[in-house]
Amino acid sequence: MDHWDLIAAERRWLADLLDTLTPEQWATPSLCGAWSVKEVAVHLTSGPSTSVVTLLKAMAIGRGSFDRANRLLVDWRANAEPEQVAEWLREYAEHRFTPPTMDWHAPFTDLRVHTQDIVVPLGLDAGVPLEPWRDVLGFLVSKAAARGFVPKGRPALAWTATDLDWSHGTGPSVAGPAAAVAMVLCGRPALLDRLDGDGLPAVREWLGNP
Repeated sequence: MDHWDLIAAERRWLADLLDTLTPEQWATPSLCGAWSVKEVAVHLTSGPSTSVVTLLKAMAIGRGSFDRANRLLVDWRANAEPEQVAEWLREYAEHRFTPPTMDWHAPFTDLRVHTQDIVVPLGLDAGVPLEPWRDVLGFLVSKAAARGFVPKGRPALAWTATDLDWSHGTGPSVAGPAAAVAMVLCGRPALLDRLDGDGLPAVREWLGNP
């Protein structure tokens, strides 16, 4: 399957999942900072649906910070009905938006990680194929991911996915399921208990999670 076809399919899958959520589930805190499940879902619609003018306005108000601009874009749509959020995901499922200087790896990684941000606290199965996590992991250990995906100061470790033939780096080891490795690389300490290895103390220090 073409990478963009995969992104479209997973956006539609997530929209279908969102249609099944209760109001309480929509309001559940996600794994992504202070955002709720609904706010994460709204964020996933922002890139494909935001006009250049609106993006420039958010960047100006956010004083040039993509993080602040992203929060503003979510805040401006926070009152949307859940049904509308799911419909936006379907409407823009095939959109090929990428952040400046990045390719399809960025929106795909964003989609995969934020889907986990939603399903993990809800105790649901992400329902996505395993193999594409290889592309996500490869992107997250690249220089490109240092811009907005991976927190600064990632320790030099030997990262290994135990359910894929994937590893990266040298040094103390950190191993676990591909999804958990990806989420920890993105700074989510909630999945640290799914990893093993003598590199975990360094990871905990990096994430500020003693």
